[in-house]
This record gives sequence, C-alpha cells and structure tokens, in this order.
Amino acid sequence: MMTQAIDRVRQFYDEIDTAEKNSPALAGKCSACGKCCCFESYDHLLYITPPELKYLAYHIGPENIKPVTNGRCPYNVQGKCTVYDYRFASCRIFCCTGDKEFQSRLTESTLTDLKKLCAEFELPYSYRQLSDVLS
Repeated sequence: MMTQAIDRVRQFYDEIDTAEKNSPALAGKCSACGKCCCFESYDHLLYITPPELKYLAYHIGPENIKPVTNGRCPYNVQGKCTVYDYRFASCRIFCCTGDKEFQSRLTESTLTDLKKLCAEFELPYSYRQLSDVLS
C-alpha cells in the first residue's frame, strides 16, 4: 500500500514538471543559485506534507533524513540540491523568476491531490514548515 502512495507522489511531481515545461514563461527559469534554500536569509518558507516526506525517505533512506539547521535546507550542499530528483512539491513549483499566480494555482492543485492521497491511504494530513518537520 505504501509503495502505491509513493508512486502517486511521483505522479504528482511529474504533473508539476510537465505543467512547468508546458508554460516556461510562467514557470520561470531557475539559475540553481540555491538562495531560496537559505530560508532565513531569503525570507522564504518551505512547507511540505507527510506523503512528500515519506517519498523522500523512501528514496534516500530514513536514516538520511536530516534536520534543518541555520535556517538552511540540509540537502543543499555547496549551493546544489543533493536530493534534486526527490525534492518536494514546493521546491519544484517555486522559482524566484516565476509568475506568482501560476505558482499559486499549481500549489493549490497539488495540495488538493496530496490531501486526497492522504484520505485514500489513511495518512494524517498536515502542511507544515520544513524546519518544523525536520527538527
């Protein structure tokens, strides 16, 4: 049952990636500078859901889940995302040069899907800051 939920999260991520590829002007162009991974200095909050954390843990191993320290994503090492293929929906959607309305619509659609997935697989739903989840 859990692998089915993991597969569904992957489908949601694929849908995000496709929506962005189909609307590059709205999605924006990420320069992979890593500034948005420094939550405190960038004044940026990253929120995730339980299925997303389960997805990450499934792929990198639960023993490799790290806490947020110094207001920085623990998976950004020397300015690069070390879990890029498994990054959260918010990481996929947010781009500092992207259209905020496009990002908002994509976020709301994805959250609706994640809520439905939680109900279907009887997982508790929450939408919490990464720093609170990875503490």
